[in-house]
Amino acid sequence: MNRVLVVAAHPDDELLGIGGTVINHTQSGDEVRSVIMCEGESLRYKNDVGQSTAIHNAAEVMGVSKVYHLKYPDQKLDTYTLTDLITPLEKISEEYKPNIIYCQSGCDANRDHKILFEAAMIAFRPTSKWIEDFYGFYTSSSTEWGFPRNFIPDTWVDISDVIEKKIEAFEKYYSEVRAYPHPRSSDSLRHQAHFWGNQCCMDAAEVLMTVRRLKRKSI
Repeated sequence: MNRVLVVAAHPDDELLGIGGTVINHTQSGDEVRSVIMCEGESLRYKNDVGQSTAIHNAAEVMGVSKVYHLKYPDQKLDTYTLTDLITPLEKISEEYKPNIIYCQSGCDANRDHKILFEAAMIAFRPTSKWIEDFYGFYTSSSTEWGFPRNFIPDTWVDISDVIEKKIEAFEKYYSEVRAYPHPRSSDSLRHQAHFWGNQCCMDAAEVLMTVRRLKRKSI
């Protein structure tokens, strides 16, 4: 059984990027936990729109066993020292000892995503001897808007059998779903999955960029 940790800046980022991959893991018997760094409400909505409830409802659909919602203020990660962000991630890593890490790409347009990736690179460095695989994932309505466009996928994950469950989980975030053709709409997520999948003769896929893979010698 793999121990998987998904690290995302905002509520719904974990679904936009790798919701199908997560469902593949949980259906295969792996344990998946997720870290959501920011509360995701204060900047855009000014009040409670139910993000905490949505996070847990979406996690239940995907089979995620535990969510760490750290509730840093939205779009203000740049007001913290990097150590302030690294420390809670290190504590979670030491407690859970994940062997697979998925984190948002540092190539994104969103500043919070970039800073989170920088913190994760330190928090999940090779001195954490339980970590074997570390991937960056593509986040719709952020990665494609980044510049320079440095996200180059090297791993395609077949989500053909679970794309509709991914959409079901995404739609738990009522405040985040946009009307088509916005990239953060249900139909756009389907189209994107088909686009990625068709590149490798799959019906639907999600894409990853390898940060590092460690093939440790067994003792």
